[in-house]
Amino acid sequence: EDAGNCLATVLYPKKKSRPVVSIKCSHTKDQKEIQEEDNRFYQRIRHQSKPITANNIPDSYGNIEPALEPVWALAVAGSSSIMWEKSTESLSYFLAQVKSVRQWIRKDDFVEFDYTVLLHEMPTQEIISCHMRLTWLPGRPLKVKHFCASEGHGAQEGSGAESGSAAAPSAEEGASF
Repeated sequence: EDAGNCLATVLYPKKKSRPVVSIKCSHTKDQKEIQEEDNRFYQRIRHQSKPITANNIPDSYGNIEPALEPVWALAVAGSSSIMWEKSTESLSYFLAQVKSVRQWIRKDDFVEFDYTVLLHEMPTQEIISCHMRLTWLPGRPLKVKHFCASEGHGAQEGSGAESGSAAAPSAEEGASF
């Protein structure tokens, strides 16, 4: 969602806990327009003949195929929850690239994607690979489950069944996380 112009204040407590975030936005689109865009994208995904699969979004020149822009937008939204969880007062992250994405076909109304994303860690300049399972239905928040690993930090456990995470992987064959 394009939330318009936003100002965020992030306060990091001294003890190891999540930061307190306050966000104020002046919207450039009304809620109805945003819902219509979400529904058009959702209908396009649900009614394709075969699942979406792609690699290297954006490509090495920074280009994103127009047909893959919504897939990139979902990756940005999903990875933002990973970046928020991993960020500290001295470390921040940016989504550098979607290395791969694969859509799972589900029998319910949700859409589900497996992503491998590369996060750029600042100021270390390290690139961290994360596997992300994203589940979405318009009008509902994204559900994100993830696992990240990096050379410098070793394997790091990702999300579990905490608030905002997928409570359980899809029951579809081969879709176990």
